[in-house]
Amino acid sequence: MATERWDGLLLGATLATLDAETGYGLVEDGALGWRDGMLAYVGPRDGLPGEIDALADEVIEADGLVTPGLVDCHTHAVFAGDRAAEFELRLQGASYEQIARAGGGILSTVGAVRAASEAELLRQSEPRVLALLRDGVTTLEIKSGYGLDFDNERKMLRVARALGERYRIDVRTTYLAAHALPPEYKDDADGYIDAAIGWLPQLQAEGLVDAVDAFCEGIGFSPAQTRRMFEAARALGLPVKLHADQLSDLGGAALAAHFDGLSADHIEYTSDAGVRAMAEHGTVAVLLPGAFHVLRETRLPPIERLRAQRVPMAVATDCNPGTAPLLSLRQAMQLACTHFRLTPEEALRGATQHAAKALGLADRGVLRTGMRADFVHWRIRHPAELCYWLGGDLAHGSFAGGRRLT
Repeated sequence: MATERWDGLLLGATLATLDAETGYGLVEDGALGWRDGMLAYVGPRDGLPGEIDALADEVIEADGLVTPGLVDCHTHAVFAGDRAAEFELRLQGASYEQIARAGGGILSTVGAVRAASEAELLRQSEPRVLALLRDGVTTLEIKSGYGLDFDNERKMLRVARALGERYRIDVRTTYLAAHALPPEYKDDADGYIDAAIGWLPQLQAEGLVDAVDAFCEGIGFSPAQTRRMFEAARALGLPVKLHADQLSDLGGAALAAHFDGLSADHIEYTSDAGVRAMAEHGTVAVLLPGAFHVLRETRLPPIERLRAQRVPMAVATDCNPGTAPLLSLRQAMQLACTHFRLTPEEALRGATQHAAKALGLADRGVLRTGMRADFVHWRIRHPAELCYWLGGDLAHGSFAGGRRLT
């Protein structure tokens, strides 16, 4: 018999536990019990350790499917304004790089973020976070990178923390000051990196930084500049992530791996050597099919090589105002299947177990006793439907740490 009553017990749904090397780990007519924010029982209803009425304070009878809560491990969800005009320009033939070099792209969002008060930035960002939560996200990463000076990078990180507190979810904050070169440092990228490194200790001291990222690309920052940023992060004990090899192969994935990076993200141009380095250092490959889709890219990430080297593949929205205005991680899973030929199982693991690993979190992403009680109850019968349906309202309810979110 259970010695202590659980806070909640969900009965009857099929559980996709993912608690195995392969397969969904399905449990028919399942039961999920939780106490103090942690899973206390995961298994079949007929295996419960006692009478239902004696086990839990709240009992939920359910049908459909339950999965681990979705983890969106790469977003830029805090920003002001939009870049719908650039979407039109791309459809008229302008490239991402042409728009960026003409002063559009990231710098146009920088202007909007700098002009917005902290309260206004929170107001504009809140609907995007809500949309992600309503479609099954229970843990969320949010990057800075549209401030590009101390006060505005700080403002973005403060808003990200405030969104986590408001919705009682775990928001992981990533410092991405090395995202673009601001106007005041035009033609002085090294000077800007010096400044961005200088801001980092204070932001960490204020509890605003969980990881450090950079945009290592021809229109971003060089490998040498990225290395300097990562060395500063390592000196402070902060893990690193990297926008790597999206538009060209500058060896970004291997660089991230060299620093035992949590993840290398995008990686369309990553070489065999980069994949091997990721495998050797346990660096997760974060696939961002939303940006691939919006930019109408044709260079696919090295999926078969990642599989062969057993590199974990995560899937994320990359929610941002320019290249991935995507408000559904489930839609990102569908795009990963359609464009990158992931299987539905790979996509689900990519948005749960592997996405958690890409954030350095080992306590979620799988339905297993002792893990966080983060789970989603879906209005579907089989996990493949998460990637099969284009849009729609499939999430019946989400729980984070045993608390109902939606």
